[in-house]
Amino acid sequence: MTTTAEQMRAWRGPAILSFGFRPFFLGAALWAALAMVLWISALTGAVDLPTRFDPVTWHAHEFLFGYLSAVIAGFLLTAVPNWTGQLPIVGWPLGGLFALWVIGRATVLCSDGLPPVAVAAADLAMPVALTGFLAREIITGRNWRNLIVLVMLGTFTLANAVFHVEGASGAYAAQGYGLRAGLGATLMMIAVIGGRIVPSFTRNWLARQGPGRLPVPPMQRFDKIALLALLVALVAWIAAPDRQATAALLLVAGALHLARLARWAGDRTGAEPLLWILHVGYLFLPLGAVTLAASILVPGVFGGAAAQHLWMAGAAGMMTLAVMTRATLGHTGQELTAGKGTLGLYLMLLTAILARLAAGLWPDQATVLHTLSALGWIAAFGGFALIYGPAILRPRVWD
Repeated sequence: MTTTAEQMRAWRGPAILSFGFRPFFLGAALWAALAMVLWISALTGAVDLPTRFDPVTWHAHEFLFGYLSAVIAGFLLTAVPNWTGQLPIVGWPLGGLFALWVIGRATVLCSDGLPPVAVAAADLAMPVALTGFLAREIITGRNWRNLIVLVMLGTFTLANAVFHVEGASGAYAAQGYGLRAGLGATLMMIAVIGGRIVPSFTRNWLARQGPGRLPVPPMQRFDKIALLALLVALVAWIAAPDRQATAALLLVAGALHLARLARWAGDRTGAEPLLWILHVGYLFLPLGAVTLAASILVPGVFGGAAAQHLWMAGAAGMMTLAVMTRATLGHTGQELTAGKGTLGLYLMLLTAILARLAAGLWPDQATVLHTLSALGWIAAFGGFALIYGPAILRPRVWD
């Protein structure tokens, strides 16, 4: 077996273990929907979650370090073999890695009464193993270009550990250093990896549509300046989230990334939702920076949590849903175009994001808007499982 395709074809077990995106994308979508149902039920008093975290802290953790860790794993386990030329993890080793993620979710959910160290160890087992896999692949394949991805994944994993330490010490981890560092690492992943795939996918599609403006090639000098500005702004936000200097840095980073996005010809992608959703998802990165800066400079205009959700649900949620739909279509042998169902998923998630932002603007209507946001979120990710689950679970028909 010398190629990825040959290794996947040689697997005779369940199709869901034939490629990294299959178990992790489906598991992530199901957990995103279920965790939202559980959180809303806890807030209304319908259920009492058996977790040692308060409901808001559990909700923040399970989106950032629960849902996102699965999407990151699915993406990297699928993409890294292409980057390095090494063979992918398939079969029972893949199933074992996915089982570690499931154990982490169950342990954090049922952590009340468990030793904090044991809870943290169970939760960190999968991302630590994934970091080790990525390090091995990059070093073996001498793929030094992607060392930055390893650094970001390592930072994300370390931030999860800090979150557990803060939670165990009695601090409000939902607004702590761990959450901000984890979100910062996520945004840098979006900026770096999204900065490669969004203009590349857009260029490939536009080149087949006829003459016209094409995206500027990725990772030019301007891109590196924008990435550096974002890194500086995020470090400042992690360390001092309420300072006016932090707000100024966020405004600069937001402006640079708006300009960066404008260079990718997203205005020409309106005919294909599978493409324009990538541009919309990336748009939430600078919008979140600008809105968060506004919440620092003019307290009360936006709720800080509402502004932060433009990053969490907007940039992270929308970009991951966009990548999950595109990757699943491509790797299950389907046409790379969004049908009505997929478009509906995007619109439901967009509704959830905007409703959550509106709840910060109109607190008198917060209950209704929070409910609308939760329903949109559940429909988007539950819908992904319904629409894409069958293709994920069945073997690919190879040419």
